[in-house]
Amino acid sequence: MIEKLIERFFEAASMQRWNDHIRPVELTELDKQAHKMVIAYVIAKIEEDRKGKGHVNWLNLIESFIFEFLYRLVLTDIKPPVFHRMMAERRQELNNHVLTELKEDFDFLNDEKFKHKFESYFMQDENTLERRILRAAHYLATNWEFKIIYHSAPFIYGIEKTKENIENQIEDHYDLIGVQKILLGKKSYGFVDLCGQLRFQKRWAHSPRVPETSVLGHMLIVAITTYLCTIKMENEPCERRVYNNFFAGLFHDLPEVSTRDIISPIKSAAGLEDIIKDYENERMKEEVLPLLPKTWHDEMKYFTEDEFENKIKKEGVPQKGIKFKEMNKKYNRNEYSPIDGELIRACDKLAAFIETNLSIEYGITSRYLEEGRENIFDAYRTKVISGTDFGRIFNYFYKKKW
Repeated sequence: MIEKLIERFFEAASMQRWNDHIRPVELTELDKQAHKMVIAYVIAKIEEDRKGKGHVNWLNLIESFIFEFLYRLVLTDIKPPVFHRMMAERRQELNNHVLTELKEDFDFLNDEKFKHKFESYFMQDENTLERRILRAAHYLATNWEFKIIYHSAPFIYGIEKTKENIENQIEDHYDLIGVQKILLGKKSYGFVDLCGQLRFQKRWAHSPRVPETSVLGHMLIVAITTYLCTIKMENEPCERRVYNNFFAGLFHDLPEVSTRDIISPIKSAAGLEDIIKDYENERMKEEVLPLLPKTWHDEMKYFTEDEFENKIKKEGVPQKGIKFKEMNKKYNRNEYSPIDGELIRACDKLAAFIETNLSIEYGITSRYLEEGRENIFDAYRTKVISGTDFGRIFNYFYKKKW
């Protein structure tokens, strides 16, 4: 049961960053973590291009990211200098505190393997490639935010010291070629920056809502939820399936950088869905893909085109419309590069449902939010998709009092 962990990740949408600085825009922990994972993907792909396939342990990267995100959710109120000192001097006490705070979440998940991995993670080697990639991505995402703050109020006391600290931390990871390429400010940075702009595209923008969530933050919630559902499948998923499901979830709304977030009722009522999809694909080819190495284009298109279709690859050619039973019995192997698009769609709808439900329960509502909540709930209240009982999950959140 993944409900408690989903609740925990949604808390990040209400956690304000840089709240002791002048901020011209809202900066939340959820958006920061989403941007961090996009940057980690870029750095890891560049590292893999340089040293060959298999050099990066992608499952370890995803898992490490989720563990570190959970850790920060518990300790997010601690300022970075204090946090780093406490980790150096009181690591075990911090670990015990975090485990106590997350005990109910893990008990609800009922997955001893996941819980054990988390418990042991923060006592392991901190200098694996995957953890160094995540640290580099962390500081680059922080630096992206900081530039906004710095240019808004460069006169604030201590801001130059903060700038120096961030730059020093980034320099410590300069041996990673991806870090160097991003700092050049050319194509790789353009992709990172473009994804960062999805922070400013608000979901349900036509309606007041609390907490507001961005397209980028929503994408991360979908990615994590899809990952949790994938690892809980009855038949153990192959590594490529876990990788594909997570990153297809993370990038599923990337084309919206060109169209903004258009709600489903408008798309369907006006008959615009096919037109919008064609335009998104066109803008992806002309605006987004040129920012990535050509060798990545097929993968990014595989993630973002027909994103809600179950897909596999045969001899490098995508084939969609695969039934879940076939995915499990016949195509659950790395060579087929399976993606559970129907699962990603369900997680997308679940995230949208929770976004509406949260605001309504907090007392900020509108006709659009209430209709959205009821329509999604009616569609999924009894559904089992890709082995996950979404009916149970939707009913849990529908009855939830936040």
